Amino acid sequence: MKTHSLLSILPLSLASAMAFSQSIDVQVTNLTHGIHFTPILVSAHDSSTHLFEAGQAASTELQAMAEGGNTAPLMEASAASAVNTDNLASGFLAPSASTPVTSIETAENTHLSVVAMMLPTNDGFIGLDGWEVPQEAGTYTVYLNGYDAGTEVNDEIIDTLNGGATDGIPGAPGMDAGTGATGVTDMESNTSVHIHRGNTGDTSLTGGISDVDSRIHRWLNPVAKVVVTVK
Repeated sequence: MKTHSLLSILPLSLASAMAFSQSIDVQVTNLTHGIHFTPILVSAHDSSTHLFEAGQAASTELQAMAEGGNTAPLMEASAASAVNTDNLASGFLAPSASTPVTSIETAENTHLSVVAMMLPTNDGFIGLDGWEVPQEAGTYTVYLNGYDAGTEVNDEIIDTLNGGATDGIPGAPGMDAGTGATGVTDMESNTSVHIHRGNTGDTSLTGGISDVDSRIHRWLNPVAKVVVTVK
C-alpha cells in the first residue's frame, strides 16, 4: 500500500502555514546610557510588510510612534495575518534594562520587526525592519540602530504641554533633562527615515540650545539588542 507524508496530502496553503509556523521567545535590551524606550512593538509578518524602510518617507503610522510613542496606528494598519505584541516592558524600558522574555506564535509569518520611540528625542526610534526568522532552532542576537523618522525638526526642546503632538520632545522619563532651550535647529535636510545623528545636547539645565543633557542623553549605535530564541 502506498503511503504519503502528512504534508503531501494537506492543502498547499495549510501545509505552507505548518511549515513556517514557529514559536519564538523575544527579549529586548536597552544598550544606552540615558535613553528610555517607549512601549515596544514586536510584529511578526510576511516578507512584503515593512513598519518602516530606511531611505523612504515615514508613514503617518510610523510618525505617530516616532514622535509620541503611539504604536496603535501601526498595529491597526497591519495586515490581518500579522501577529503584533505590544508593550513588552509594561511601560518604558530604562537604560541597561531588559524586557521579560516574551513568547510569540508567529503563525505563517516569516519576518520580524521591532520599533519603539527613544526619549528624549524628537522623532528617534529603535528599529528592526523585516528580519527573517531562522527556521532552525537556536538563539539569535540582533543589534538595532537608532533611526530618525525624518518627520520632525530635531530642535531638542521638551514640550510636555503638547505631548509630542506638535514639534517638540514629549518628555524625559528619567526626569534628568533641562528646560528653557532656544533650540538646536529649525530645519532638517533629510526628511526620509535615516540613521539618527544622535542628540546634540548641552550641559545647561536652565537654558542653552538644548533641553537634552549631553552628559546623559548622547548615544552611539547600536542602541538595543534583540535576542530571539527559535524553539
